[in-house]
Amino acid sequence: MLALVTEPAVPHSTRVADVPEPEGDGVLLRVLEVGVCGTDREISEGLFGVPADGSSLVLGHESLAVVERDGHGFSKGDLVTVTVRRSCGHCLACEEGAPDSCLTGDYSERGITRLDGFARELVIEDPEQLIPIPAALGRLGVLAEPTSICERAIRHALTIGGRQPWQLERALVVSAGAIGTITTYLLRLAGIEVWTASLEPSSELVSASGAHYVSTTNTSLNELKTETGGFDLVISAVPDAQLMADSLGLLRRSGVACLLGIDGRPQAVSIDGPVLGLDAVLENRVLFGSVNAHRQDWLAAVASLDRAWCLVSDICRRSGTSARFELVSDTFRSSTRLGASNGCQTPPHQVR
Repeated sequence: MLALVTEPAVPHSTRVADVPEPEGDGVLLRVLEVGVCGTDREISEGLFGVPADGSSLVLGHESLAVVERDGHGFSKGDLVTVTVRRSCGHCLACEEGAPDSCLTGDYSERGITRLDGFARELVIEDPEQLIPIPAALGRLGVLAEPTSICERAIRHALTIGGRQPWQLERALVVSAGAIGTITTYLLRLAGIEVWTASLEPSSELVSASGAHYVSTTNTSLNELKTETGGFDLVISAVPDAQLMADSLGLLRRSGVACLLGIDGRPQAVSIDGPVLGLDAVLENRVLFGSVNAHRQDWLAAVASLDRAWCLVSDICRRSGTSARFELVSDTFRSSTRLGASNGCQTPPHQVR
């Protein structure tokens, strides 16, 4: 069968190649869709990734598949997506079913680190890793993986904010790329007033959600804070360490800032002294990072997508957010989704 194969650390080695059909126990899946993002691009460019066996790796970590035969509680024809990160098997977090919080870094990830991905015709998968997709959601189920990243970030932010009396009323999302746009929609579904800031002059997709779009070409983030009085929640989904650090200064009292972008470039960043040494302490502000997703975040992602399928369908239609994966004799067709410049969380030059 055909697959999209690369050799991690070897730039531009990505190719369509014949690979063996899967064997072993588990649920047999036929892949219908894969999402293509910055992670895949960086692996293809030799900047990231760990081979699954020998020197090669099948790409594709965002998936939508159909069950090919009955078994393990699933029926032929069921739509599913599949989790990406797998347990290291020897840390407290993984033992408790939370590989998204792995304490060793020895986890594996489909299509990224030590496990072949989904950019192939057939896959056999552990039924414990499958996430059912409602039939009505259809091909939009391929968005479950990036949406799960956003769900985890929001869940952790709410947990941190909720450590004390706190009310989330006003949020800022920095980035109108894939992660930023999906985060905006999730917050709007929760009834939060949202400002989304990015470099582009406008964003029809952001505005369609009911969020306030702000072009940072015309209005700086500091100016936005002055205008609004600051934010209860800031989610920074840009691969820029300085902008990440600036998030702490955009909060109001008891505010929480979450970092979803990744920037591994060697550089010095700065934070105003009073923001760190005064405001963060006296106003109980918090800055934290989030990566990957727990199974509960995957389930929440599918539920949110199902609720908002009309809006998400519009995102896909206008922006090519999901990529149809069609394997026929000699054809592999895919298109990058909205904000492919690091739409997923991947450090440019290091293994997660």
